[in-house]
Amino acid sequence: MKIRVLIVDDEEAFVQSLSERLMIRDFHVTTSLNGEDAIRNVKGYNFDVVILDVRMPGMDGVEVLKEIKKIKPLSEVIMLTGQATVESAIEGMKLGAYDFLMKPCETEDLVTKINKAYEKKSEHETRIREAKVNEILTSPRSVLE
Repeated sequence: MKIRVLIVDDEEAFVQSLSERLMIRDFHVTTSLNGEDAIRNVKGYNFDVVILDVRMPGMDGVEVLKEIKKIKPLSEVIMLTGQATVESAIEGMKLGAYDFLMKPCETEDLVTKINKAYEKKSEHETRIREAKVNEILTSPRSVLE
């Protein structure tokens, strides 16, 4: 199964270019040009990894991150930042972002982070499934509750 990635950035040319580079590497890519659209996309689809620009007009990356973590807490978020917004990216990590990269970044560095973030998400999902199965096996009546 392809890793499902959402790219969120207000720079349309950057989004298009990055989207193409990731699709060539066999990722399933969706794009949003602002925070509000990103939130709509997250509500409607189960993304594995979100690539999120820190500085955007309207909802900034930190605000979008908070909403994503409320809606889909297991989705991993990689923050993209320029020099002036490193503090915001660090704040994002405190709020649950997986990691951050400086713009512009090497595609292979981003691909490596996406794959590692996906592994983390998959491990969490596996542990949750195992806990649910264990609960059912130890207490079959819990299914009825």
